[in-house]
Amino acid sequence: MVKILYFAGLREATGQGAEEFALPDDVRDVAALRALLRKRGDAWAEALAESKRVRAAVNQDMAAGDTPVTDGDEVAFFPPVTGG
Repeated sequence: MVKILYFAGLREATGQGAEEFALPDDVRDVAALRALLRKRGDAWAEALAESKRVRAAVNQDMAAGDTPVTDGDEVAFFPPVTGG
């Protein structure tokens, strides 16, 4: 399981601030996780679209698409600028 956090506009668009998520075996990095979440469709596909600038952090460290994600990690998605 990974804990996924959504901040600012992503939280508003998806209607979720956080969730626990069972990580499939084929999802090994941030990009693959984001792609899987987009497959939920509708608001998820729009909010996490490849064309959207979305930042990510894994265990509170800034992450790129190829940053590994493993069971027990906390992954946060947020827009490039998040207010306090």
